[in-house]
Order: sequence, then C-alpha cells, then structure tokens
Amino acid sequence: MIRRHQTMRFLGGYYAFPGGKVDPADGAPASLARGYGVDIGSANALIDDADGVAPLAFWMTAVRELLEETGLLLACDARGVAVDAGTAGLGAVDACRKSLMAGEQSFADLLAARAWYADLRPLRYLSHFITPRSSPIRFTARFFLCPVPAGQAPRLFHEETSEGFWIHPGEGYRRFLAKEMAMAEPAEYGVAYLAQFDSIDELWGAHDDSRHKFEGLVHLIEFWKDFDWARNRWNPR
Repeated sequence: MIRRHQTMRFLGGYYAFPGGKVDPADGAPASLARGYGVDIGSANALIDDADGVAPLAFWMTAVRELLEETGLLLACDARGVAVDAGTAGLGAVDACRKSLMAGEQSFADLLAARAWYADLRPLRYLSHFITPRSSPIRFTARFFLCPVPAGQAPRLFHEETSEGFWIHPGEGYRRFLAKEMAMAEPAEYGVAYLAQFDSIDELWGAHDDSRHKFEGLVHLIEFWKDFDWARNRWNPR
C-alpha cells in the first residue's frame, strides 16, 4: 500500500493502493496496440459502462500507473516472453519511468522504442467504485490485482506518496478498524476482501473468470455521511 501526501487536496494522508487517472493517450489506438494478452473484445465484455473510455484503456492505465508509482513494469516482447529486469537491466525500466514522468514520450512510444508490450496477462479485474454524488471531487475507479514481475520489487517515489510498504490484508483491515490507518471505501473493502483468502493460489483461483468481484455502494446513497459503515463492512477473518 501507499500513503498519499498529507498536503494533497483530496484524501490527503489516506492509505490506498497505487494508481491514478486514465490519460486520453491510454485509450489511443497506438496505446491499445501495445497491450498484450487482453484484446479489445475481451475488455469490452468485462467492462460495458466505461463512460466513453475504451475499456482496454483501463488495463493500459493500470500498467502505466504501476510503473509511475512503484517502479514495477509489466512488459513482454512480441512473442509474449516477459521482460526479465535482470536481463534487460533495471536501468532500462528506470529510464522508461524517468522519461515517462518527465513527459518526454508517451507510454506507448516508450514501449515501442524497446520493442516491448504492456503485459496485461497478469492483471485480474478486482473491483469498481464511484464517489458519492455529494463528494467535492468525483471519479470512477477500477482496481486490478497482479503478481510482482520477476526480478523487480516495488519502490517508493515521493511525487505523490509519503509511504510505501507491504502489509498483510488482514493486518491492514485491523489497523483500519483500530483507526490507525485512514482508508477510503475502495481500500477498506479491498483489504477486507483480500483478507478472506488463505493463499495467493486461492485468490487467483477465485479470479480465473477475470470478472470483477465487488462494487462500491456509496455512489448509490444520497446522504452518505449518515451511512452506517459498521453494518456494511466485510467480516474480518
């Protein structure tokens, strides 16, 4: 998980999962063509209410934002062979992130320059949340699961985050309930859901169909400040 900077205008100081905004370029034909393992038809079948965004763009955004926020790159060559950071060199991944953050090239162009593709196969669609109507900032957010690619490890970058760490989902949920870690609904429900599984294999088996498993409720509630959160949480395990 990461912690958003205290000074951020929205959810400052809250703990969350790495992620960010869909850029228009993520849905451009050149970008969608650099995805490997999930095609346009498959993405359309899984997301049918994308509000004008090409559904496959969400997968591309997930890969790009993972690189920007954690330094992890899900990539492969044209044959589908995953890029091994030990062989390609972490320096190549870092150079890709540095150029992306500086706005020197689009993510699609960075991948194309190295004959790489965004490897979408490891991603599993987890959940979908929409902010309530009364929220001062509104957005719709989709969350994905993925294993850490071989030869890589997440790192902390301070552009938007002040902390970055691994935590067992059950412990994260305990800390949320103890008011030790502030989380918005997507992160709270995310760690609670994940805590119900005894292993990664069990979790992955539950996601073999690639479909998302739960959605938020708050966007359906007019007066969300009066919502009884205690009666609508996952049961900790």
